[in-house]
Amino acid sequence: MTSAGSVRNACYNRVVSTILLVGVDLFFRGKLEGLLPDHRLVTSDSAYAPDLVICDIARVEPQEVADAWPDVPIVGFTNHTDKAGLQRAHAAGFDQVIVKSALMERAASLVAELVSD
Repeated sequence: MTSAGSVRNACYNRVVSTILLVGVDLFFRGKLEGLLPDHRLVTSDSAYAPDLVICDIARVEPQEVADAWPDVPIVGFTNHTDKAGLQRAHAAGFDQVIVKSALMERAASLVAELVSD
């Protein structure tokens, strides 16, 4: 049986990362919220500093995102046919550049990898 103290400590030990979504539409944001329930997903008007940025390369300029958050890990995604967008994100120095379907499969592991100390 678990004591109340150990349950309380388990709750406080959980790491909640703030993930800034840039250019992500509401439909895809809802999917990400379902995949990343233990994290805070915010937009640029948030008061929280991001631990990670996830951006839709098809809707934003990758270099502008990289310039705006130079010290924050950045994951860029787009559809598999947007080869130019994927290349721009690589050139901008994103930490991960991934096709949208792969992001859906690997969202939790990517976040864990990029925000771990």
